[in-house]
Amino acid sequence: MVPESRKEVRVFAPATVANVACGYDVLGFAIGEPGDEIVARYVDTPGLRIGKITGDNGKLPLEVDRNTAGVAALDLLRHLGMTDRGIELEVHKKMPFGSGLGSSAASAVAGAYAVNKLIGDPLTKKQLLPFAMAGEASADGAWHADNVGPCLLGGIVFIRSNEELDIAQLPAPGNLWAAVVHPELEILTKVARDILPKDIPLENVTQQIGNLGGLLCGLIQEDYELISRSIHDVIAEPRRQKLIPEFYRAKRDAEAAGALGFSISGAGPSCFALCEGEETARRVGQEVSRVFSEVPLENQVFVSKINPRGVHVVGEGASAGDPS
Repeated sequence: MVPESRKEVRVFAPATVANVACGYDVLGFAIGEPGDEIVARYVDTPGLRIGKITGDNGKLPLEVDRNTAGVAALDLLRHLGMTDRGIELEVHKKMPFGSGLGSSAASAVAGAYAVNKLIGDPLTKKQLLPFAMAGEASADGAWHADNVGPCLLGGIVFIRSNEELDIAQLPAPGNLWAAVVHPELEILTKVARDILPKDIPLENVTQQIGNLGGLLCGLIQEDYELISRSIHDVIAEPRRQKLIPEFYRAKRDAEAAGALGFSISGAGPSCFALCEGEETARRVGQEVSRVFSEVPLENQVFVSKINPRGVHVVGEGASAGDPS
């Protein structure tokens, strides 16, 4: 085991876009902001505790076994046989709840990663995946890595099997940018899942598989035209769009402003556009924001390249001892 090297560590876990239109539950990517921060520190009292939570308006529990960050961190400590260590967590929520940006996943990832860093990096990032997954699952009962995977590892992540947690990172084209717009309304994941059909026509399945394959090939080959032709969801988006006011107007205006494609981030209500270049991404973000503002819906715009780092220690450079 790597020796302990610090008494306190602060980490940042980024928001993520799940599904990416045609990759329902099997594809996701990390963005630059927003994200959650967690501080882990040694304390004299044995055991894991959560000392403080900010930014949650009192919604989140301090009990370790009822908090996504706490569940992930405790699961890790149990695995390592280190539950007697005196460790305190501070959770700083800087993401909206029910936003479709992986808020629960960010807390779970940050909890596991912060404790792993504090005790000296006994596990790699990829080895932390099941512990972070357990934390997220404690919040919504679902077991899918399209938020946790990219939040933990960074970049674009494809999940071959959620049950086996068989995941792979994909290259992000050098000039690929994301514009994410979060309208101020809350959509519960359960509601967004319940609205989906139980049976899907074979024709739609075939089209969705083709789009997913095309998107993966476009990313690998840096073929922006193929990416654009492939970012289409014929299964979830047609049902979920009714939960987001003026969704199709926002989509039309995003594509008119140059977006390669536009869809719903996770269960929504946040929406995302993939774009070639920063200038286009910022223009698309402004257009989508304008549509929601006219509803009227308050909204936030986040523009960034695909985040290659994922969760990391605040203040450390990209090459600073971050095994994956």
